[in-house]
Amino acid sequence: MRRLLVALALVLSACSAGQDGPTTITFWDNNGGPGRTPIYQELIKRFEAANPDVKVEYVGIPSSSVQQKYDTAIAGGSTPDVGGVTTSYLAHLIGQDALEPADDRVENGALKGKLLNGLLETVRQTAPDGKLYAVPASGNMDIIWYRSDRFEENKIPQPSTWDDLTKAATQLTKPADNQYGFTIRGGAGSVFQLLSEAYSYSGVEKFYEGGKSTVSDPRNAELVRKVAELYKKATPEADVNNSYTQMVAQFTGGTVAMMHHNLGSTADVMKALGPERVAAMPLPKGPSGKRTVVPNPTDGFAVFKGGKNRDASWKFVEFLTSAESNGYWNEKVGQIPANTDVRGAEWIQKNPAVKMALGVLEDPATVLVPAPVYLPEYSSITKTDTEPLYQKVLLGQMSAQEFLDQLAAKLTTAQQDWEKRK
Repeated sequence: MRRLLVALALVLSACSAGQDGPTTITFWDNNGGPGRTPIYQELIKRFEAANPDVKVEYVGIPSSSVQQKYDTAIAGGSTPDVGGVTTSYLAHLIGQDALEPADDRVENGALKGKLLNGLLETVRQTAPDGKLYAVPASGNMDIIWYRSDRFEENKIPQPSTWDDLTKAATQLTKPADNQYGFTIRGGAGSVFQLLSEAYSYSGVEKFYEGGKSTVSDPRNAELVRKVAELYKKATPEADVNNSYTQMVAQFTGGTVAMMHHNLGSTADVMKALGPERVAAMPLPKGPSGKRTVVPNPTDGFAVFKGGKNRDASWKFVEFLTSAESNGYWNEKVGQIPANTDVRGAEWIQKNPAVKMALGVLEDPATVLVPAPVYLPEYSSITKTDTEPLYQKVLLGQMSAQEFLDQLAAKLTTAQQDWEKRK
């Protein structure tokens, strides 16, 4: 009788286990909101239809608070299974030993050979050990938006060098008509954008050389001087306080003919002006003739060590970065797909800005110069410490070289401290 009861208990236990339903994983979107949440909801619906044994719980978190949320979750042992991450704070998560390396999963799975090398490298360069702690999903690139209609009207060719750009900016400036050739981002977010301009001009191929920051290279300072000389002559006076919002408003409102931003402003620009009046080009080259690009932070997906269902988590990450899903997501947001099988998609052929950016990143002659976003102090140095100094440069109160010398000194110290901790 006892054996019978034990056997019955085992059967009931097995039945109960089978009735537990699908495995549930939690996914944190690192930039939740009305623009992206519906895209992920659709992709999750597709994933669950193709994988009925896995259920995904979506949590949308604003980008402004996601790093703090991750820190709290790691400290409390309550991390998600899968999280959206960018390289701007990836090293911080790696330093807390919170993430699973993705190298073996990518090398031995469906994504092998399917991911854009430039994006893979920006992710690997963020990690102290060079491993892949996030699967890249989407890339961005700094570009120059320009009023193609005004260039045509004035018979000005698309600038290919910074000298061409500054000349065009002057030619397109008509203060009496409230029209200016260029707009400078002098307020919030200005320094990262300025560094992208400086390295595109200088051709300097590394952010650090011999343990010291190359930011203060005289060739970088030359570009900063060129940009500062445009202020109030070929740009609106209000530019000294410009953040992204004001800069885009000036461009889409017709006040300026050229604006340096990135693919993230595609929707705003196209909605306001349309493809018949606006176009995109890469940041111009400098005297070296080299194409040097400071990459934007790369978006991707990471699997957390604290998650309970890693196989299901990796299956979800693989799905999100598959050609179909990756193409769908990047078409909606207007960014560069990481999956190379998306390269020939019809929507890319119809999106000149993304097509142009892909061409730059895929060009073997392009040199990527990643900024040290892995440094814990990087954000405070480039924002709190340095943005006010750049405004002094624009106002003629500080030289370009002095400004970059101070920035380079802080970045060098931060790098040396990071190396010691590592």
